[in-house]
Amino acid sequence: MALALLGSTALTAVTAQAADKEISWIYCGDTIDPVHTKYIKQWEEKNTGWKIAPEVVGWAQCQDKATTLAAAGTPVAMAYVGSRTLKEFAQNDLIVPVPMTDDEKKTYYPNIVDTVTFEGTQWGVPIAFSTKALYWNKDLFKQAGLDPEKPPKTWAEEIEMAKTIKEKTGIPGYGLPAKTFDNTMHQFMHWVYTNNGKVIDADGKVTLDSPEILAALKAYKDIVPYSEEGPTAYEQNEVRAIFLDGKVAMIQAGSGAADRLKATKISWGITTLPLGPDAKGPGTLLITDSLAIFKGSGVEDKATEFAKFITSPDVQSEYELQGGAGLTPLRPSSKVDEFVAKDPYWKPLIEGISYGGPEPLFTDYKGFQNSMIEMVQSVVTGKAEPEAALKKAAGEIEAFK
Repeated sequence: MALALLGSTALTAVTAQAADKEISWIYCGDTIDPVHTKYIKQWEEKNTGWKIAPEVVGWAQCQDKATTLAAAGTPVAMAYVGSRTLKEFAQNDLIVPVPMTDDEKKTYYPNIVDTVTFEGTQWGVPIAFSTKALYWNKDLFKQAGLDPEKPPKTWAEEIEMAKTIKEKTGIPGYGLPAKTFDNTMHQFMHWVYTNNGKVIDADGKVTLDSPEILAALKAYKDIVPYSEEGPTAYEQNEVRAIFLDGKVAMIQAGSGAADRLKATKISWGITTLPLGPDAKGPGTLLITDSLAIFKGSGVEDKATEFAKFITSPDVQSEYELQGGAGLTPLRPSSKVDEFVAKDPYWKPLIEGISYGGPEPLFTDYKGFQNSMIEMVQSVVTGKAEPEAALKKAAGEIEAFK
């Protein structure tokens, strides 16, 4: 607590000295990305008298710190946040709108702007974006007598192939993350969006208890016997590590897996996520992180200007196409086309955007997330049947809207 207070006091003192010429920025991570360092300097050179003051805060603490400072009346000008939190910030009058013009909206891939939109207004500027695709180990497919060049296209094929691999090789056919961790909910949402499902509609009605999502939860139950032992002990990066060791045949993962696979001897492939029976086309959960502009800093307009600059098409593509960070491009461009031509693994990560959907926006997002995780875990562990688990979760999340 003493350290937190000391940090808050120091930040307030620095802001006061800057006399409204400084834009403080809570930057999540271990270090500032070199691309951002480069363009911060460029922006400062073009905006005499203004300074960007990033404060690097670890992923586990950065969002909480931004929230705490804003609630205390000493907000930073700008912070990197999960777009899922924007509704809560907006309803508590902690951030200002960052509306986009129609021309700005058109620059993004479909459905991206929805991830930062609440009641028809944009409340953040997307800065990072991730989608998932299916990776498969061709060597394990071959060992199991499957065609290594033909990955599953449907859930039914995926479950059947996972079963064959487990029975023929003894190696898990599918990596299923179900740890008490946020991406357990995320991983399930990829199945929701590959079966035309929706957790909450545009009018705020909870639609979790639907045939489309029930089918997804039943498919989860069906693939458990052919997954790694004890899925509740693993989150997605831990499952990815097992895949990189050749100890599981299929996983859902982002571009970061492709970057890491290049350093292995595994023969692998990547394709769009398998589809459920009600799918209209390739889908995936669309997760974005955004720059939120906090109310009361005194530099809201200038912070908005900088946020739009640091996420502008040329800067953004240079940042996100580095590969290792696991990001998917936010916008189509000739540069993205060049990367797809050079590294075809980008293609399925982008194709899934077409029928993808955003993280559902709830006022109490953590409450919603915890209910979803509990739902998944109860089915994975056999403590509840899909129908009962779904009805229970649907009732709980009504309180979190």
